[in-house]
Amino acid sequence: MSNNLVVILGPTASGKTKFATYLASKLNGEIISADSRQVYRGMNIGTGKDLEDYIVNDEKIIYHLIDIVDPKEEFNLFQFQHCFFKSFQEISDKKKLTCLVGGSGLYLAAILQNYNLNKANFNDDDLVNLDTEELKRILFSLTSNLHNTTDLIDKERIIKAINVARSNLSLSQNIVKPEINPIVFGINIERALLKKKITERLKHRINNGMIEEVKELLTTGVSHDKLKFFGLEYKFISLFLQNQLNYNDMFQKLNSAIYAFAKRQMTWFRKMEKAGIKINWIEGNDFDKANNLIETSFHNDD
Repeated sequence: MSNNLVVILGPTASGKTKFATYLASKLNGEIISADSRQVYRGMNIGTGKDLEDYIVNDEKIIYHLIDIVDPKEEFNLFQFQHCFFKSFQEISDKKKLTCLVGGSGLYLAAILQNYNLNKANFNDDDLVNLDTEELKRILFSLTSNLHNTTDLIDKERIIKAINVARSNLSLSQNIVKPEINPIVFGINIERALLKKKITERLKHRINNGMIEEVKELLTTGVSHDKLKFFGLEYKFISLFLQNQLNYNDMFQKLNSAIYAFAKRQMTWFRKMEKAGIKINWIEGNDFDKANNLIETSFHNDD
């Protein structure tokens, strides 16, 4: 079977979107976002939607699974997988290529490792290395009906709750899964350079409306608790707006948290490799290497 899916993954601030739009333009493709926060409307700057990057040589690259739900609504892994396969089929029906791009390891793994969501797909070793906040995000991505708040007390209880939530996903909501054969590109950036890019990007976003974006979310009824759930930019700016952090502390703590998140993303990708997913690592945005790999191992039948 020929490759029918191009996947571009990498840590935050690695330039995934520009790389993906370049490939989509070259290969007559459309993009599906694998980002757990870009699905929400009104969360543009903090999630790095960078919609201007979807214009390549005056051509608009069509994207999917961005701006599809309200921030006050819930969106879980089951819904993502369902939406992915629906979009994949729509793109294939147009005789175009699907390009999946993102850094949310759970979302990417659900596609690349073909999760059957009625089963627990993680063992405890997969989860124990994640911090408590990341585990809570995974748990809430699986269920919007968490009644037992004691499940959030410690890592062991959260991990058990994750496995229970996965097992309880409805078997009646069957997903028709098209057969996919992906080629996966991973963007790898030297740590010092990535740290610099994260800091520069954060400064740019704060200076170009990110705090105002969080204020606007609050005016639309998004609570501070929900902002904390969204994490990173939304969590720390929320704390700043509540006068729980001064500006300098907010910036420094947020900057460090984003870098720590990037390292966890890379850890997740390495685990995917150990699970058998072949990732073709590219240093920076090495378009020449990507072109060579596509020419030798990607076959577009169209």
